[in-house]
Amino acid sequence: MRFLSALLLLITININAQQILPERARAEVVDNILKDRFNNLLPQLMDDTGFDMWILISREYNEDPVLKTMLPATWLNARRRTILVFYRNKEKNTIEKLAVTRYNFGENIISAWDKDKEPNQWKRLMQIIGERKPKTIGLNYSNNFNICDGIVKTDYEAFMSNLPDNYKPKIKSAEKLAISWIETRTELEMVIYNQLVDITHDIIAEAFSEKIITPGITTTTDVEWWMRDKVTALGLETWFHPTVDVQRTAEKLGNHLYAFSNRPEDMVILPGDLLHCDFGITYLRLNTDCQELAYVLKPNEKAAPKFLQEALKDGNRVQDIFTDNFKTGKTGNAILAESLSEGKAEGLRPAIYTHPLGTYGHSSGTTLGMWDSQEGVPVNGDYPLQENTVYAIELNTTVTIPEWKRDIRIMLEEAGFWDENGFRYVNGRQTKLLTIPRVKDHQGN
Repeated sequence: MRFLSALLLLITININAQQILPERARAEVVDNILKDRFNNLLPQLMDDTGFDMWILISREYNEDPVLKTMLPATWLNARRRTILVFYRNKEKNTIEKLAVTRYNFGENIISAWDKDKEPNQWKRLMQIIGERKPKTIGLNYSNNFNICDGIVKTDYEAFMSNLPDNYKPKIKSAEKLAISWIETRTELEMVIYNQLVDITHDIIAEAFSEKIITPGITTTTDVEWWMRDKVTALGLETWFHPTVDVQRTAEKLGNHLYAFSNRPEDMVILPGDLLHCDFGITYLRLNTDCQELAYVLKPNEKAAPKFLQEALKDGNRVQDIFTDNFKTGKTGNAILAESLSEGKAEGLRPAIYTHPLGTYGHSSGTTLGMWDSQEGVPVNGDYPLQENTVYAIELNTTVTIPEWKRDIRIMLEEAGFWDENGFRYVNGRQTKLLTIPRVKDHQGN
């Protein structure tokens, strides 16, 4: 019996994993994406931000977050001390990609260090700099953008102590270049992103179904761990632990932390509950972040109550107001302020806390509110909106439900893409509540 159960699980995983690539094929995709980004995207980013040399330095298991996104598919970590040098010659329209390591950095970046000729790694790096005579050298340090603050104190001090004095004034924070590298999505990545979000939606739809939830027995914690197990079974990863919470007539509305840290665990899911989840996966080095809602049908119900359907429409309206205010060059704080003002003018009670999404779940780029900073986010929120960027459109609106004699919070989150053509959701958004169980229209009473 145990063998049969394992076999059935394997068959189920295989059926549900058909759109997920095996590891070797994933590696080919990752390396092709990197090749495209190095050759076609990076030169433009360096020109736009005014750098002709970018140096990234990491040691094994203590990787610069930016360098980590550049690792070849077969490298799970940096090796020993890994130094990458990118040199852009705009006049010749060339980009050199060099690794001051003992071996090639995958197929995209060649080794530029022969230890037999120059035993000292730092001296070899200085030779490369001296041969190219860059005007501006970027290093990854930043006071405000954590992903762009990757060079550690010891490496910085060693680099500066070996750097000739005439190059020290040329050292600048590569903050803008690093942000651009992290936040900018290529055409190939956006094709993949659609599938990534589709997988995420499918897992949520299965989690919020009668396949997984038996009202009166299944708990919110059961569903959370089922989602973790599902992702693991598919050979993927979650970048944060899923959360599932309940709003119902007998419960009071908690603060914004309720859905994340203050909610009671192991709440038994009951008919009449409004369920909410927060869930994201990692696949092909990209991340999703999604919040959706489901209603647990009571006996004889075939749809969620009208008041909940209307509440979801209010949430969709906040989304529309918010994304309609997107404009290239406008800061996150400006978009936030305009959207909150317009939403409140329509009688809504919105809160917006949207973040960049991509190679990291909480990625670099402009921040458009935080749940505890609705007045704006200093520095990060002052960064301008750029094109070819993805955001987790994360927000909520509070709605009074007379039938429940309480307020509820419609919390939504979907991946959205911004480019020269405007805004679009990567793979749609929720406009109807999921129902548990799914309605079987062929059955009457």
